[in-house]
Amino acid sequence: MAELRLRELGNSDQARWDRFAEARPEATFFHLAGWREVIEESLGHRAFYVFAERGDEITGILPLIHVRSRLFGNRLTSTAFCDRGGPATVDEESRDLLLNEAVRLAADLDVDYLECRCAPPAKSPDLLSRSDLYASFRKMLHPDPQENLKALHRKRRAMIRKGIGAGLKSVVESSIDRHYKIFAVSVRNLGTPVLPRTYFKKLSQVFGKNCQITSIIHEQRAVASVMSFFFRDEVLAYHGGGLAEARDLAANDFMYWEVMRRACEQGIKWFDFGRSKIGTGAYEFKRNWGFEPDPLTYCYQLRRLKALPEVNPLNPKYQLLIALWKRMPLPISMALGPRIVRALG
Repeated sequence: MAELRLRELGNSDQARWDRFAEARPEATFFHLAGWREVIEESLGHRAFYVFAERGDEITGILPLIHVRSRLFGNRLTSTAFCDRGGPATVDEESRDLLLNEAVRLAADLDVDYLECRCAPPAKSPDLLSRSDLYASFRKMLHPDPQENLKALHRKRRAMIRKGIGAGLKSVVESSIDRHYKIFAVSVRNLGTPVLPRTYFKKLSQVFGKNCQITSIIHEQRAVASVMSFFFRDEVLAYHGGGLAEARDLAANDFMYWEVMRRACEQGIKWFDFGRSKIGTGAYEFKRNWGFEPDPLTYCYQLRRLKALPEVNPLNPKYQLLIALWKRMPLPISMALGPRIVRALG
């Protein structure tokens, strides 16, 4: 058997990296090589995309992002700015090699901690884990859109019909313009800094038809919009939001239904609602669609910290800042937000 070796992703390796990701059941859309370009060019972070190889065959991949900030610390994360990540491998030897490389990189970069957005291997007692912060929501679709509608809670069906009655229509966008303005308003209203416009533009450029924007139109005006990702037989509704009037129009319910309906008609088998923080409004919204939460386990190696990091909006020390951000004029939040959020990951 050929010797197992470690390599860092080069431009000539991207196609076979992605073929490997497509074939591994534990790999996700966030494992694709294009994320390296998105993260480095739109957010300015150094990405280390390492893979294990025997001969000419890739046996494991691990995307790592170095995020350094005076406000939120210095860490190495797989995969920063994404829901799920960690080693995707064909065997334990490849997984161990990649995890050992992550530990080595964390030491070389002198980070506060290493975070892998996956459960820790049983043979890694030095890795701490937590499953109490986020949950994901994923459900198989019926081939018939009407059967999917019937499967929803009656209140959700009523909200979707309310949107239809209000004359809402869905369109697939070729530009990020309307989506970005709506998303910026939505996250500001939640007290969250907005990602830079270049991030969304780069996602659209890099992933092409597998990155799709669906906007909801009311009286010729977009009131809600979501960017979805397509991977294998799955659609992931990821970056979504709505204007203030979207709630009265039931535009958010109608929007996610339209993503589900369109995906179903294209033969997509799974709908992924993404992750939400446990106990939040977004978490309850997704549960009310009939999706069962699946707690996400992340693992950590602490280097300079004595306790697990709490860089999330549920941390009480951020509550005043969140309250102030909600009141901030939109132009200021759009100018300052990208400078802050790039440090969150």
